[in-house]
Parts: sequence; structure tokens; C-alpha cells
Amino acid sequence: MADVDFKIKGLDEVRKRLQELPKELQLKPARSALGKAATLVRKQAQANALRFDDPDTGRRIADNIIQRFRGRHFKRTGDLMVSVGVGTEKGRIPKGNPDTGPKGNTPHWHLLELGAEKIRAQPFLRPAAEEVAPQVMDAFALNMNKAVDQIVRKLAKK
Repeated sequence: MADVDFKIKGLDEVRKRLQELPKELQLKPARSALGKAATLVRKQAQANALRFDDPDTGRRIADNIIQRFRGRHFKRTGDLMVSVGVGTEKGRIPKGNPDTGPKGNTPHWHLLELGAEKIRAQPFLRPAAEEVAPQVMDAFALNMNKAVDQIVRKLAKK
């Protein structure tokens, strides 16, 4: 599946201020800002998924769209990463794919997103990231700056 990566340029002033902070405080504002920015993508993906959900069933793909901090990626590379996707239960799909109601398993989401031999693709995740990209960048920069300001003020009081 295709990943959507964002690279933000132009945050030189914030980067300089961040590097002046103690090492243990440098990651906290970035992780917080990244999570808030990813929330915008998650909400847009949920709105997009609602267009394709079948109202006759009790379960909805939009209910299962989640965002996660990728701790293992961070431990390996040192880079912060938040992913937005559809959370489904692991393992085999029960026979007959029973409707388990709200928040029920939606193992068919990837067929909508990517398509199949007899079904055309109706992507909702990738377009969500593309639709809100400018707002994500702005939200990240704004929240990062706020978080750094807050930490600097706390350190100045001590």
C-alpha cells in the first residue's frame, strides 16, 4: 500500500529553539504536534469513509479508523511517525462475515480502498491525506511552536 509522507520545510526558527532545549524535552512537543496534525487526517478519512459505508449494516468503516504512534519505528530510526489507518481484528474472518454491530470488524475496507478484480477502487484514506495536507502542515507548525513556547516558559520560571 502507498504511504503518504509529509516533509515540512521552513520551520528553521522553531528547530533552533527546539535544539536549545534539554535533550529529554525535545521530542515531547514534536510528538504532541504530530498527533494533533494526524487527527485532522483521521477525521477527514472518517468523513470520506462515511460516503461508502452501507447504511443497511450495523458496522461502519469510519468507526474503525484510528491513528497510532509508531514506537517501534521510533526506536529503530529515531524518527517520529504517526500512522492513520483502519483497525481490524487479526486472524481469520468468521464464516459468513457476521455483522457484529457498531465498531464491528470491517475486514472489507481494503477492497474499497484498493479495489479488486470485480470492484473498482473507491479510495478514502489516501485522498484524506491529500485533501487536508495544507491544514496538517499549518496545524503541526502552530502546535509545535505553542508547545516549545510552553516548555521555554516553564524552564524560565525555574
